[in-house]
Amino acid sequence: MTAKHADKTVTRRKALAIGGGVVAGVGVVTAVGVNAFGSDATEATATTAGSSSASGGQCVLMSSVTEGPYYLDGALVRKDITEGKDGVPLHLNITVQDTTDSCNPVKGAAVEIWHCDAWGYYSGYTTANPGGSAPAESEDGSTANDQTYLRGYQIANGNGVVKFETIMPGWYTPRTCHIHVKVHTGGEKEDGTYEGGKVNYTGQLFFDDETAKSVFALEPYSQHSGSYTALDDDMVYEGSGAAGGLLTLEPINKNKIEKGFTGTIVLGIDPDAENDGAGGAGGAGGGTPPSGAPTGTPPSGAPSGSPEPTASS
Repeated sequence: MTAKHADKTVTRRKALAIGGGVVAGVGVVTAVGVNAFGSDATEATATTAGSSSASGGQCVLMSSVTEGPYYLDGALVRKDITEGKDGVPLHLNITVQDTTDSCNPVKGAAVEIWHCDAWGYYSGYTTANPGGSAPAESEDGSTANDQTYLRGYQIANGNGVVKFETIMPGWYTPRTCHIHVKVHTGGEKEDGTYEGGKVNYTGQLFFDDETAKSVFALEPYSQHSGSYTALDDDMVYEGSGAAGGLLTLEPINKNKIEKGFTGTIVLGIDPDAENDGAGGAGGAGGGTPPSGAPTGTPPSGAPSGSPEPTASS
């Protein structure tokens, strides 16, 4: 099976003070032949407390980690980031809280996410080897490095909430299932892109093994064979639950997981901090990228040069 792509190019952010963000895409569940966001899919609303709260009820500053080698300086503001990608739908709800101000919502924060597709490929780096045995990213074996699937921004509302429509990520060696995230403040939405500001937080969102493995047994994920890295064995996840980026996941239909999931989390940040994700918390690099990564040419308008090969995405 071949993944589908829309013909879009990345618009480079003009004035980002700290290293920029990446945008993501979403897909259709081919196993059951329904649109990823059909009328039977319900949408949950993220609450402003709980997911990243300590046992005492106080919000917790999220742990920053490496941005990884598959970041692109794009700035597309959009809710649906799938660009026709096939996969199990994921309705992602993120709440941004200010840990320095009684956990108040951070209105206007720009949340940026990016992740791999069902076979472990990232847009912009489709020649990178995801490990195991995966289908070619395009039918004729050529690359599609001008694509922007599974990358995007959303601007937090008055409750600090953003929502994305995407797909469950696949996996690649040597990483567990994950989504990258950056939180920006101080910039502005302009012509469908986010311009300026600074990066306050760089992190990753994670999935429990039971959910991930159940998804990977479905099409199109099952076409990627090989060894999946369990959550506790991942080189980036620190084992601290929601404070470390572990999502709360609820199936849309418990009897038909191909219908998709709602994922929620609260990100506690310091709006005055700056964090570009270089080396992650404590300078930890996050490991080595997969074999052959990244060798693709970034989309038009993306920064020149190759990402640093010192941190795994």
